[in-house]
Amino acid sequence: MNTYPTEKIRNVLLFGHQGTGKTALAEALLFLSGATTRMGKVEDGNTVCDFEPEEVKKQLSVSLALAPVEWKDHKINILDSPGYADFIAETQAALRVADLAILVVSAVDGIEVQHEILWEYAKRIGVPRLVFINKLDRERASFSRTLEETGSKLGGGFAPFQLPLGEEHDFGGLADVLHEKAYRYDSDGKGREEELSGELASQAKNLHTQIIESVAESDDSLLEKYLEGEELTEKEVITGLAKGLVAGTVFPVVAGSATKLIGIDLLLDFIVDEAPSPADREPTLGKQEEQEVERAVSVDEPLSAFVFKTVTDPYVGRISLFKVISGKLRPDSTIHNVTQNTDERIGQVFTLRGKTQESLSEVPAGDIAAVAKLGHTHSSDTFADKSSPIAFQPLEAPDNDRSLAKAIEPKTKGDEDKLMIGLSKLQEEDSSLHVERNPETKQTLLWGTGEAHLDVTIERLSRKFGVGVNEVPLRIPYRETIKKPGKGLGRHVKQSGGHGQYGICNLEVEPLPHGAGFEFEDKIFGGAIPNQWIPSVAKGVEKAMSEGVVAGYPMVDVKVRLVDGKFHAVDSSDMAFQLAGSLGLKEAAQDAGVTLLEPIVDLEVMIPDSYLGDVMGDLNSKRGKILGTEAIGSRQLVKAKVPLAEVARYAIDLRSMTGGQGTFRMTQSHYEEVPAHLTDKIVAESKAEKETKS
Repeated sequence: MNTYPTEKIRNVLLFGHQGTGKTALAEALLFLSGATTRMGKVEDGNTVCDFEPEEVKKQLSVSLALAPVEWKDHKINILDSPGYADFIAETQAALRVADLAILVVSAVDGIEVQHEILWEYAKRIGVPRLVFINKLDRERASFSRTLEETGSKLGGGFAPFQLPLGEEHDFGGLADVLHEKAYRYDSDGKGREEELSGELASQAKNLHTQIIESVAESDDSLLEKYLEGEELTEKEVITGLAKGLVAGTVFPVVAGSATKLIGIDLLLDFIVDEAPSPADREPTLGKQEEQEVERAVSVDEPLSAFVFKTVTDPYVGRISLFKVISGKLRPDSTIHNVTQNTDERIGQVFTLRGKTQESLSEVPAGDIAAVAKLGHTHSSDTFADKSSPIAFQPLEAPDNDRSLAKAIEPKTKGDEDKLMIGLSKLQEEDSSLHVERNPETKQTLLWGTGEAHLDVTIERLSRKFGVGVNEVPLRIPYRETIKKPGKGLGRHVKQSGGHGQYGICNLEVEPLPHGAGFEFEDKIFGGAIPNQWIPSVAKGVEKAMSEGVVAGYPMVDVKVRLVDGKFHAVDSSDMAFQLAGSLGLKEAAQDAGVTLLEPIVDLEVMIPDSYLGDVMGDLNSKRGKILGTEAIGSRQLVKAKVPLAEVARYAIDLRSMTGGQGTFRMTQSHYEEVPAHLTDKIVAESKAEKETKS
């Protein structure tokens, strides 16, 4: 692919709710620009951007895809992002490098949950935005209804730059309000210009005036000229529009049908003519020796680049996607990774069109490219000239990156190392994936944003790294303790001629305050047990406590006192007294009465006002204690303490209750005693699990 100067590069993200036609729109842009020779379909599994086997199988985008096109001597880097909530991290990463974000909205379904969430995120980080109303050819499609809903749900500043010629099955073209022209489309996506007339011409004229007013307000000199009654030139309008987009004061609304290729050429024209180039954006903030500095998007500045995505391929290795912020990056060169404080050798530099690689001779400021097999580079890292280092802010973890956990184990014994290696590599490419080995439950936990996210991860483990995985019941890390003192005798005596085993100990136990842990006290007098065997008793006690007494959970907050015992001059041993200590602890704990403790979490749930009653009622049914609520705009923050056992799958419950509009954070708080009516059930389940394993 040719090299383009910064001012002729456009980095465009397609984002929005699932099922609005983002991938179909990317396919239309690729086809109409000549980058491909046929239009793929999501349903047929042959699109450029949905090439992963999991995407083909589910007919759902799960990864961010890059697909550059060339149009009117410009390069447009199309970034096609998933719309499903579980994969929001991919969209958030793309928003960091996009210079224009196109919110794709269905004219049938209107503004949906992820539209609102992603629009707010894009607004917060200041990405220029426009709206593309898609699927105007479908039954029940309405441009006016969707436009009104966009304004009511996403805020002000929306200006329709196009009007549809017909709707539903009669949709056949668009009126270009900005240029006051109309286009009727053939099946090949080519528009025939026609005159605007009648009511549509009048409506377009009024909207044109509104656009000029909005554009004029983005620049003081243009506003002054407009107020003095002078007509703005086309160049001034385009300049003002770019400023308004960058400032976030103007949000153009355009329309069309991706599958019918209606309006796709106008969208390409708009991106090239009116959308900002990387050079039009504000300088990028970074840190240089703890000092905040700015780096302008210019080839004249020292080299700097930001890695926003990592792809792990078992054959090619690690592929790093990056955006050059300043300077130029060339193949066969050495760059400095500021984040990791190491040098990396760059080999071939290429762009990706879906899964296809195309070599590049250089990557100038503002462009997006990829490089393979960097040994120390990860997502969020910064490349920079070693003589002028700068580190850009890392990617944010999504709010729901630890929403749901699955306990997994390899299907094949001995694949534990392969499993951990595979998970480690998948974590490199997915910042919202977390792996934890719980020392209490002895389970490997895979944390993610939701069930679909974890299912896709497990499929990738098998496909990429050959590790089949079984999902096993998630064990809650309960603990055991005692509530009153008790006594026990530990007796391990085996004598059958020759060298035997002999160890006897008398133990007393008593409860300690919550969080105190474990204490062992030696109260032996008169040498009833020689000093050399006392640590053995303590070791046996600790082993028994780690294994639990009634349900197999660790015992905590117990003081154990060794008060008496017996030994044999020949048959006593370290192992004999370890076993005696273990048996003595179990008997003493049973005498004292064992109770279960359960983990309690701090839960913060953010929801729209309308779901407050449902969510609070659900938390009460889950034995939760509501600590309070706080109004934040049109949403409510509910704070509660809830047993972990009740909210282990809360991501699924909350999504069902709120239609995906709720988010939550969960952190470990403390342990509390399990209610008596639940203890027997937990103990029975634990014993059944042990029997199944044995």
